[in-house]
Amino acid sequence: MANFNTHLNVAFMVSGTLSLTVYKAGLIDDSGFLMCVALGTIGGLLPDLDSDNSTPIKLGFNITSFIFAFGLVMHWRSELSLLALIALWLAGYGFMRYVVFSIFTNMTVHRGVIHSVPYMAILGLGLTYLSYNILNLPLTASWFYGLFLFGGAMVHLALDELYSVNLMGMKMKRSSGTAMKFYQHKDKWWYLLLYVVLALLVYFAPPFDTFWQQLRDPAPWDQLRVGLLPTMVKNWLN
Repeated sequence: MANFNTHLNVAFMVSGTLSLTVYKAGLIDDSGFLMCVALGTIGGLLPDLDSDNSTPIKLGFNITSFIFAFGLVMHWRSELSLLALIALWLAGYGFMRYVVFSIFTNMTVHRGVIHSVPYMAILGLGLTYLSYNILNLPLTASWFYGLFLFGGAMVHLALDELYSVNLMGMKMKRSSGTAMKFYQHKDKWWYLLLYVVLALLVYFAPPFDTFWQQLRDPAPWDQLRVGLLPTMVKNWLN
């Protein structure tokens, strides 16, 4: 499988290129461009959430633990003494970082259901639903956010599959087929749950037809073609 730096760099390059494309086409604004780059890059790290030793999961749990401990202190700040607040902060951090993290790692297996296409599709569609229905963001931006998150995850899974091929000997490694998967019989009940959740998200998803019609509109792509080449190059070609 590809390492952390490879996943990070490739996801950033792919999401950055695609974000620039839709930005120059006028389909997203400045903040939307930055969000798409960030979400695509984050998506490129998401499938390794089930890896006990992965950098993203350790970093994520560290940040979550700090936020959780800080929230406890802020909630009880007026009722507890200084020493009690310090003890509460340490206890809250330790609980999240070591107890919850230990439970999470024991319940998940690397390249299990999290490391699959339907799980990533749920995250992408879930973000689209959240952006449009809860955060009241524009329809186009909401769909792009979900698609970039999902697309970044697909880049991750594709890289893992590519790294499972021994190009020198043109042989498949033992890890082949364990990255970009849609189903695994040993986890059939988990996959059944995943597809039920995915079906519900598809049913309640924001209108896709409107978004698709906007993508099919030739005007944005005409705008992209106009700004595709630098002025100096266009003058030279003409």
